[in-house]
Amino acid sequence: MSEIEQAASQPLYRVNKFAVPPEARDEFLDLVAKTFAVVRSQEGYVRDWILEQNAGPGVFNFVTMIEFASEEVAPRIVSALAALDRELRLDREAMMGRLNIRTDFGSYKRLESLV
Repeated sequence: MSEIEQAASQPLYRVNKFAVPPEARDEFLDLVAKTFAVVRSQEGYVRDWILEQNAGPGVFNFVTMIEFASEEVAPRIVSALAALDRELRLDREAMMGRLNIRTDFGSYKRLESLV
């Protein structure tokens, strides 16, 4: 297996961080629930975590982490979530702006050399 094939077959972790004002919490969590329902139904989904900060000085009070079997799953997830957004007539970026939610998104691979 080539290095590229090996990298593609490693799990992919999607980490999304959110700074959610208290007044936006319920609407935000409603969207997270709808989003995760779609994600959890996709082939290649492994598991997820939804974390809410309960202590510390951090800026982001919600973190979602999703593990996928490989990076090959990502395009299907993007398509499924785009379909959800069309169904809900939702512009996520506009919603985050309206609710004054700050975000930080990224996809990650496990750093095997330190494991």
